[in-house]
Amino acid sequence: MIRKYITGLVAMVAFSFVVNAQEITYSLPDRDDVRSVNFDIIGKIGNRYLVFKQVRSTYNIAVYDDDMKLVDKPKMDFLPDRLINSDIIAYRDYFYFIYQFQKRNIVYCTAAKMNSEGKLIGDPVILDTTAINFFANNKIYNIIYSEDKQKICVYKINSKNETNYLFNRSLFDASLNLLNKDEAHIAIRPRVDFLTEFALGNNGWMVFVKASGSAANNDNGSIQNMTLMMKPPNYDSISIYPIDMPKVFLDDIRVKVDNVNEHVLIAAFYTKQKRGNVDGMYCALWSRHTDSFLNTNLLEFNDQLKSNAKSEGSTRAAFNDYFLQNIILRKDGGFAVLSEAAYSSSRGVYNNRWNYMYGSPYWGSSNYYLYGSPFGYYSYPWMSPYGFGGPQINRYYADNIAVLSFDSTAAMEWASIVPKLQYDDNTDNFIGYGTFITSNGINFLFNQFEKRTLLLQAQSIDPQGKRVEAPTLKSLDRGYQFMPRYLKQIGSHSVLVPCQYRNYLCFAKIEF
Repeated sequence: MIRKYITGLVAMVAFSFVVNAQEITYSLPDRDDVRSVNFDIIGKIGNRYLVFKQVRSTYNIAVYDDDMKLVDKPKMDFLPDRLINSDIIAYRDYFYFIYQFQKRNIVYCTAAKMNSEGKLIGDPVILDTTAINFFANNKIYNIIYSEDKQKICVYKINSKNETNYLFNRSLFDASLNLLNKDEAHIAIRPRVDFLTEFALGNNGWMVFVKASGSAANNDNGSIQNMTLMMKPPNYDSISIYPIDMPKVFLDDIRVKVDNVNEHVLIAAFYTKQKRGNVDGMYCALWSRHTDSFLNTNLLEFNDQLKSNAKSEGSTRAAFNDYFLQNIILRKDGGFAVLSEAAYSSSRGVYNNRWNYMYGSPYWGSSNYYLYGSPFGYYSYPWMSPYGFGGPQINRYYADNIAVLSFDSTAAMEWASIVPKLQYDDNTDNFIGYGTFITSNGINFLFNQFEKRTLLLQAQSIDPQGKRVEAPTLKSLDRGYQFMPRYLKQIGSHSVLVPCQYRNYLCFAKIEF
């Protein structure tokens, strides 16, 4: 399936973008790729560029050389006909394809190690199994891995007992050796408590937040209490750290592990009243050195920032359509938060954050193992597979990008806005943006209309928060429509971007 996120990048040493020249190399459209193809860019493995593709029950690895010529497309014939879910963890010379499937009443979570030619190395390894009494349409297991990719965690949460969730975790090293397997119970107040994003540190510690409010009742911006939950390896119990909360309502909570400074960062937008306008950002920093919170900050957005952030409408409501998408950490303990204004409309009905079941997407499901983390890059409720279009006309919008920089005490240093106005009907594949990090900057790629034609644009933010607009990219051949939101960084100055050419899927390697 298409991945709707871009993994958080953890090395932000500066923010400048200088494009002296760039080269684009296109792959030939694959005639076997129908419009409903699902894909996932694996990245550069060895000296090849790999892409996972699924067309109905056929699974392949497309292997490209440095000129983006298709070298091979081996079929993954070891896979069952139907997968429930798949995840990919890429290393320098190999990658793991982790997949879930059901056979009779057993759901298997299995890992296949594959090389740069898209060929299987050894036999697939069963990581865990679960016996169920229903036919699973959604994943049972969630896969997360540490920043250095030396720890891989496979976990599931059984929420059948609404007051006592059963948490199971298996922790593996980079060679898929089982380090430990444990379980714990999490006390939950039905319709009040819910769990947020999960993260895994390089030390094997698993962190997440239990939030309390009425978000479980589809009422976003109503979180009033939070508790940091930490699961060390080789411990059955979960360490609990209550979080000091001011009298505000939180929404869109994110959790990030700072492995360099051994911190845990919690960030969220806040409102001063229930279902009110977004007023600012809440940040909390926990330190493993002191086993306590270093600081909690409540930053209120001023009128100037709101005025710069809004595309149209009231200044007071400027951030109501913004969603947190990425947190980029610095070695000095500072960090930057990226968010984008995104919303949709359907036959004249406007949908914003208050219309989406964002707070807890799990309630009312018959699959009691559904409880995982929905969060990630572009985790909006409407995201559709490549080329999918429904009978109803839906218009999707993706507007300005907000970049907020904070120091090591979670105090705001500067804020900058990357302006853009994007929309599309029945698909959101060509709107949004992608980011990549070079040795001297955070860079943004996105499409903009120029004389009724979508053109790929590049912009960046420098260390002082100044926006730098790069020259128009060259070699943008006519007929190619880029999907920058799904790009993958494959080198220090290169990315792989999916694109569409005459309704066929292809890929462009861009080297800066």
